Amino acid sequence: MGKKYPLEQLAFIKKKKLEEAERILREKKEKLAEEEEKLEKIEKERDKVKKHKQDKLQQLRDSLDAGERTDKIEQKRIYLKIVKEKLKQHEKKVEDQKKEVTKAEDEVEAARQNMLKRQRDVEKLKEHKEQWQKEMRIETEREEGKEGDEMGSTRYILNKRKKKRK
Repeated sequence: MGKKYPLEQLAFIKKKKLEEAERILREKKEKLAEEEEKLEKIEKERDKVKKHKQDKLQQLRDSLDAGERTDKIEQKRIYLKIVKEKLKQHEKKVEDQKKEVTKAEDEVEAARQNMLKRQRDVEKLKEHKEQWQKEMRIETEREEGKEGDEMGSTRYILNKRKKKRK
């Protein structure tokens, strides 16, 4: 087996591309985890504001039921509007972050598909190399057999000549 696999360079390149695709997939998964973590944090902040709004709404209702002065009730209504606006802002942040999570999920899937393609390429070349090595072994055995036959024929002829000389 003196011959070197002709596609060794290509196999090396494909293997490097697979390693790169695996690294990119890991990075994309890490980014997805970060985005999901951010989403969870933003949702908690939103829920906190939502609870605050509910509390202030309940205070306003209690004030109305208690017959509190109108200027106090009006102050509570104005503050409640401010809280509602703050809640809208938090809802928008949540929606924006959900989009970022979806984008990160798409990137992970694209990286996964790329890595799988690279794996298939490496596997195909590995199978090709195994087939090539098998063919080279058969060819080598055939050549060795041919050489053996030639050596046997040569010995036979030499032995025959020796017998004639005697």
